[in-house]
Amino acid sequence: MALALALFFVGWTPRQLAAWGRAWLAPGDDEAAFLAALQAAPTWAPPPPAAIGIVAGHSGTQGDPGAVCPDGVTEAQVNRAIALLVQARLRALGYDAVVLDEFDPRLQGFRGPALVSIHADACVRREDLTGFKVAVSAALQRNADVAALAQANRLKACLVEAYRQATGLPYHPYTVTRDMTEYHAFAEIAASTPAVIIEVGFLGQDYDLLVQQPERVAQGIVDGLLCFLEGN
Repeated sequence: MALALALFFVGWTPRQLAAWGRAWLAPGDDEAAFLAALQAAPTWAPPPPAAIGIVAGHSGTQGDPGAVCPDGVTEAQVNRAIALLVQARLRALGYDAVVLDEFDPRLQGFRGPALVSIHADACVRREDLTGFKVAVSAALQRNADVAALAQANRLKACLVEAYRQATGLPYHPYTVTRDMTEYHAFAEIAASTPAVIIEVGFLGQDYDLLVQQPERVAQGIVDGLLCFLEGN
């Protein structure tokens, strides 16, 4: 019965319902009140989209700040500063975004339009150790999940191009490690959530950019997410 009524009302426009209601009004009924009640009836709206996940690498961990520079700057500090800038800029654009710790319990089953985990590489000054890299889950390839892999690769491609343009850093894929492709969060979040991990640069050779100009770093990540989310 509920299904039949639902199908009946879905097939009628508000104007038709109003006419139908007038036809069935008994003598003495207030037609204006009926029409007012019809107009005041709540309309269905889709639920708000889930938040974009931004993991601040090494944030919230005890005794593991990631890479540490001679001046005391840690990777965890740099990652969190960038993550908060990414969140602020996404929210200013109308997107919801949540900053997550490295082993945040909210990662379990996390569902969202995308997730990016932000990390930085070693604090070693060497001319050949400069640039960024992005990786997707190796498990997607092993599991032959074609649709999920395609989404993750599209997010990666968007992020690589946008980040390169925003920061001027070269892409440095040759130092992608198993820690990136087997990143723990990939196995914790929902399989439907496209996810990547990005090493935004080397804290040694790229120190000035990562520490002194985090806004450029954050903008590169935001631009990559917009490319993915808006299909540009």
